[in-house]
Amino acid sequence: RFCWARAGGISAAAPAATGQATPAAEPVQRAPTQAEIQAVLRSDPLTQSAFFASQFERDPTNVQIGLYLSNALRAMGRNEEAAEAAHRVLLFAPDNVDALLAASRAHIADNNAFYAIDPLQHIIELKPKDWQAWSLLGVAYDQVKRPEDAQGAWASALKLSPDNPAVLTNMAMSKAERGDFAGAEPLLRTAAAQPGATIQVRQNLALVLGLQGKMGEAEQLLRRDLPPQQADANLAWLQQAVTARTAAASASNGPAVRSWATVQA
Repeated sequence: RFCWARAGGISAAAPAATGQATPAAEPVQRAPTQAEIQAVLRSDPLTQSAFFASQFERDPTNVQIGLYLSNALRAMGRNEEAAEAAHRVLLFAPDNVDALLAASRAHIADNNAFYAIDPLQHIIELKPKDWQAWSLLGVAYDQVKRPEDAQGAWASALKLSPDNPAVLTNMAMSKAERGDFAGAEPLLRTAAAQPGATIQVRQNLALVLGLQGKMGEAEQLLRRDLPPQQADANLAWLQQAVTARTAAASASNGPAVRSWATVQA
């Protein structure tokens, strides 16, 4: 039992006797349950970002909540805020690989890949055999106009994950951006032949083939994955691009290089 102290003969446990009202107790906030978190993760990114932002403000040391917030913000295209959320996680967990990856992806998506290089290099120090970090590092190098370093990083990724379609696609699109369609084609063919190849890989291959004038094969790939109207629109764009490149090459007596694609992160 507690023995309340007394001052001037008035009980400290009875503030009403002094004429002052007892302050209302603040509601106790509890952490969300895993079931509640999973339910939120099945909702749209806007709902997720609002929920996880409030939870992260309540407990900024909760690494997983911070990661959910960063991912939701990046899904909405709010890449700068996504990077900020990931870096807030890193204040409390500087070696958390998922947070380092989240920060890197957000910086790359925000066209600030320079700031992704250090986090990715830190991941490689922690996990030298993480092919994903090597692949993203290649994307970051490529975005900051270090193509040789990018190709080296992707080569390291392929040693760890041979014929990985994401890595091969990144390598290929870097070459294609610089007008090396012949160099990009075999990489994309290998990527498209892998079981894990996505529609994006095949569409990139169609793009590279079309820009080399191989319209028949490009059309087959486009119609395989796209509705007729969208395939028609892409074929029309490709034909215009080939015509424009041919005219530019004739006018300058040299190859026309056009930046038309972005590497995937």
